[in-house]
Amino acid sequence: MTAEDETLRSDARRNRARVLEAARSAFSERGLTVPLGEIARRAGVGAGTVYRHFPSKETLFQAVVEESVERFTGEARQLAGAEDPAEAFFVFLTGVVHRAGADKALREALGALTEAPYRRRSDALEEFGRAVGVLLTRAQEAGAVRQDADLADVRALLVGALAMERHRSSAGGPGRAMVILCDGLRPPGSGSWPALPPQRSNVTKPRPRRAGSNGTDGEDRNETRAWVCEVCGGLMRPARTGRPARFCGAACRQKAHRRRARQDGASSA
Repeated sequence: MTAEDETLRSDARRNRARVLEAARSAFSERGLTVPLGEIARRAGVGAGTVYRHFPSKETLFQAVVEESVERFTGEARQLAGAEDPAEAFFVFLTGVVHRAGADKALREALGALTEAPYRRRSDALEEFGRAVGVLLTRAQEAGAVRQDADLADVRALLVGALAMERHRSSAGGPGRAMVILCDGLRPPGSGSWPALPPQRSNVTKPRPRRAGSNGTDGEDRNETRAWVCEVCGGLMRPARTGRPARFCGAACRQKAHRRRARQDGASSA
């Protein structure tokens, strides 16, 4: 191999690493919706360079998420010999949900845990399932997990926990849904269970309905509406003075404006 060939190979390895790093960040934020052009821009390379290493966006996505899943698998294998099988099992599950909850790519990948055809196409997910199965068996042998639960139940729990934590994140403290779901795996009468993490105290609640000044029930008055964004449905703080906000930020305001523009254009056509 000539020195020129070695230089070219080194450049290719560096470009591949840059593409993977950029893809990891982009997929974490936006999942599969991010275009390859955006990943190329973040990596500082051309779109052709991305395609030379990864023929499709799906191939790149799989490479990114499998890297993360393999890290989880490695952690599970390390915990397989832990002195406390119960703690190893429940702490591992909680950690997976906590980290994947903030990563859209991982949420989408782990969401396929209950889909057998997808798991068979992903060696990383299959190995992950086997490693979790070892933790489950050890926890059951220690009497910390009910005997009638199987790996399919744990897969479903992980998928459900990710969805529940995402749904609860705007209304309660992180980890509450996971504690409730893990309690369902414990044997009946197994003793005291962990307390739920505290609720968030800064969530704005809708004001109660009251009569309007003109004798109506006031349901359509701004001050009696639920404080949620009209576009994304996210909770908002009510303004102390002035007209209540309708959107949580500039992005949703722009989306609403574009939606009205499309509707106006359609009606005038």
